[in-house]
Amino acid sequence: MNLILFGAPGAGKGTQAQYIVRNYKYFQLSTGDLLRKEITKKTSLGFEIEKIISKGEFVSDEIVNTLLINSLINKTNNNGIIFDGYPRNISQAINLEKILKEQKKKINFVFYLKVSKEIIQKRILGRVTCDICNVTLNEFFNQQEIENHKCGKKNLKRRKDDNEMTVISRYDTYIEKTKPVLDFYFKKEGFHEIDGSLKIDEITSKIDQILNL
Repeated sequence: MNLILFGAPGAGKGTQAQYIVRNYKYFQLSTGDLLRKEITKKTSLGFEIEKIISKGEFVSDEIVNTLLINSLINKTNNNGIIFDGYPRNISQAINLEKILKEQKKKINFVFYLKVSKEIIQKRILGRVTCDICNVTLNEFFNQQEIENHKCGKKNLKRRKDDNEMTVISRYDTYIEKTKPVLDFYFKKEGFHEIDGSLKIDEITSKIDQILNL
């Protein structure tokens, strides 16, 4: 089975995707990770992507589709796929259906983590990620965990694009661009809206209930 996780930047998509990967052996395909990996490679495309993201804008469909197709081609996991952060517009949604149809697959579940702008701001501005183990913590909500982090506090870093101006821009852009996509999937079987302001384990429990029906 394949599923899509929707939610504004900071809604908790990554956390829930990691849980599903661990417990259901899914393959997580995060466009955000694909873009950051390209930036890390310091390719000309990576520099272009970094410039666009720093402005709080979305990269073009052409760039995202290219990275997505390359990842699917090189995929070695035969279990389900979690599409994290994709599709972000109707064009991408139609493109995804076309790609999966060619592989005789489909989207079985769509999860939308709905969170207010105020909560998103606090989550992102306090977010730090470990350079070593890749765990993500929050300076507002995980003070003790940060102090006792096994890899050391010095390895917990903020993303370059995690600043207030960028957060607001990204949220507003997400809502504007993604609403038509949510409407597109809302009409389809398997669509589920979840309150993303709930605690992580509460969201996880709701996802478990749906996946185990």
